[in-house]
Amino acid sequence: MRLPEGITDNLRFLCVEVDTQIDQLQAFIKAPSTALAQRIVDRGGYAGNLKAGIHNSCLEQIARCTEGSSDTVVLRAVEAVATDLDRIAGLCRECVKQVNALVQPEHLKAAVYGPMLKRVRRGVALVEPAVREHDTALALKIGEIEGKLDRDYGSLLQHYTDALKQREDTEDLVRALFVGHSIEQMGDALLAIGESIVSANLGQRVDMERYHSLRASVATLGDAGVSELQLERIAETRSGSAIAGIGSGARDGYVAVFKDGQKRKLKEERAGVRGWHENYPGLAPKILAYKKRGRSASLLIEHLPGLTLEKVLLHEPPALLDEALEQLGTTLRSVWHETRSDKPVDADFMGQLQARLADVYRIHPEFNDAGQRVCGHEVAAFGRVLDAARAAEVAQPAPFSVYIHGDFNLDNIIYDPIERRINFIDLHRSRYMDYVQDVSVFMVSNYRLQILDAAQRRRIMQLAIDFYRMARRFAGDVGDRGFDFRLALGLARSFATSTRFILDKSLARRMFLRARFLMEQAAAIDAGKRDKYRLPVKEIFVG
Repeated sequence: MRLPEGITDNLRFLCVEVDTQIDQLQAFIKAPSTALAQRIVDRGGYAGNLKAGIHNSCLEQIARCTEGSSDTVVLRAVEAVATDLDRIAGLCRECVKQVNALVQPEHLKAAVYGPMLKRVRRGVALVEPAVREHDTALALKIGEIEGKLDRDYGSLLQHYTDALKQREDTEDLVRALFVGHSIEQMGDALLAIGESIVSANLGQRVDMERYHSLRASVATLGDAGVSELQLERIAETRSGSAIAGIGSGARDGYVAVFKDGQKRKLKEERAGVRGWHENYPGLAPKILAYKKRGRSASLLIEHLPGLTLEKVLLHEPPALLDEALEQLGTTLRSVWHETRSDKPVDADFMGQLQARLADVYRIHPEFNDAGQRVCGHEVAAFGRVLDAARAAEVAQPAPFSVYIHGDFNLDNIIYDPIERRINFIDLHRSRYMDYVQDVSVFMVSNYRLQILDAAQRRRIMQLAIDFYRMARRFAGDVGDRGFDFRLALGLARSFATSTRFILDKSLARRMFLRARFLMEQAAAIDAGKRDKYRLPVKEIFVG
């Protein structure tokens, strides 16, 4: 977008003002004087007023934007740039404060501080043209200054650390080090400014590490460079990964999906995708690129056409939902047959719940009860119920294992109505395991949808029940008599652990009570009667 003149004028004035303050700080460090110090301190209000003017103008423009407009990203970025410029001005005043407190100004390493501040001024000089011209190359140059200042500060830190070991003039040495640290923080502000400009140009919030990973990954797409592509946020995972669709003006839809985050998580996802290609080709997307940078990594993944099952459920006609469910059932039965291993496996649902219980209690401390008596009847503490259910579970492993998705939520299943095909995404937890794990996660992912419309709610619950019936038919076909018993524990695990993501107290309590009910039922069944147990699915999935 073309920024309004009021915003660009104030941004230019702010850049000039910050540059002036850095210039004066250079002069002050070289030759401290009360008059110069006062001049820097007194000008703090002007930079703050310019920042406020930019923020107000941006808010007015954002209010006029349509929902989802890319202009909003640009305006938010300009707000952030103004905030970080004002932060640099504030750091100038902090430097003055520390220098004024020095008893012996000669402890200042002016020969080092001067070049560091010169780097900051070069960065500030690039800000206004980078914003005006939407220039990513200039934004990258601004961000690169942070690394150079870090190296400069590293040398200062070593110098002052060695001097402090002599235990002389310690207060002066610490204050001099604080000056260097403030200048180093100016580099952090410049890095944030560079990231804001890059984000505005791409249409989505990115940091420099993510941008470089994206640029390296995009090279696999052929001739198109980052500047010719549009980035659109798709999701943010709970593990911290960000997922974006990469689009091109030359064609409709996405050309690929870009995912970045912790290296461990993305390494697991790559392994999961490879596992699907080895065990059941055709369900998982192709990985186009995998890049590592320090503790982070990124994946460029084939974009799969179609709709998530959640979108089909909530927004498409009943006929399409029936079609998708039928295809999902066919696909799963095929996967379960093809990947079956006759080695028994214990999903340890109660162990999984135990591992996440502390996180549940942090959000809902009221669930951590100590037990009580009601009219002479003892109501056991949840921990005791968990122990009893876990003891029962150990004696009832699954008779075989299959290759499972591992995070089988509605939004991780893609249905292509044109090809009538199912695909899976977000596969970092895929492994050989009890298929009941996927069944329980799928059913609870329906229940926890926070939809209040009665008709929609009935449709959601019916999908969970229909899916259960499909899975139970499979269990009957293969002679899995413990299916319902294990599913009760799997559902209990998913109901209880899902509450850590739900702030609606009413919904969370209904889910937690269902978990407790299922665990109590499972623990109370005699060992010889577990194969006759039938899950009260209609009672569980009634709203």
